[in-house]
Amino acid sequence: MADEDDEGDEGDEGGGTGLPASLEMAWGLRERPGKGPRPTLTLPKIVEAAVTLAAGEGMDAVSMGRVAKELGVSTMSLYRYVAAKEELYVLMSDAGVGTPPPLPPEAEGWGWRELLTNWAYAQRAVLMANSWILRIPITAPPATPNQLAWMDRGLGAMAGTDLAEGEKLSTIILIGGLVRNEATMAADMIDAIVKSGVTPEQALARYVRTLRLLAGPESHPAVTRLLDSDAFSGSGEPDFQFRFALDRLLDGLAGLIDGRSGSAP
Repeated sequence: MADEDDEGDEGDEGGGTGLPASLEMAWGLRERPGKGPRPTLTLPKIVEAAVTLAAGEGMDAVSMGRVAKELGVSTMSLYRYVAAKEELYVLMSDAGVGTPPPLPPEAEGWGWRELLTNWAYAQRAVLMANSWILRIPITAPPATPNQLAWMDRGLGAMAGTDLAEGEKLSTIILIGGLVRNEATMAADMIDAIVKSGVTPEQALARYVRTLRLLAGPESHPAVTRLLDSDAFSGSGEPDFQFRFALDRLLDGLAGLIDGRSGSAP
């Protein structure tokens, strides 16, 4: 196994940002480690290989040793660029979410509510398409290029309101939590359904049958009313639960914003 780059400094904090060297490189604030001829191993290649592993085999497959093996280099070579596996996770997450997608042309006439709705659905789409990101613990506030771009988009959606900056931050944390929680539950259920070998429709029908055996009008009257409704029929909006929860959050925010501006709710 060839070692592509055994020269250079190990990842450390520097540059006055308080960030590890690998994150400073992601921002373009620090040159590659080491001197001499440019190596074939680069930080983007390391992150790309890790993301490919996660997308194909799940986060459990990602380790410094496995990534090094995929790249055909020694494990120590990776540590010249990334000081710890946790740093690699942060860079993987940033690569996975990418930059926020462009707003559609009609967004010029949108208000804060439409902008935040677009922001939430765009995040949800990214997490559903790259569910491995949900297996990476959140250990620090956003400090990578793409994550900060998403944060700026969310905060900017409320630029025309009378909300204080701290309230805007709390809003995107609340909405982001809803997005992540809903995407995590969906990913977990999809994984379980795939492993069970049945279709989503079959899994739902099986769940309803189980509830009808366990719950009765006397022991569980509210559950019985739910079963007798069309809640499990599958005929409603596919994203109803997410849309409902998001709308209720935005309704509450609208009351606050309208109260600040003196207009009627």
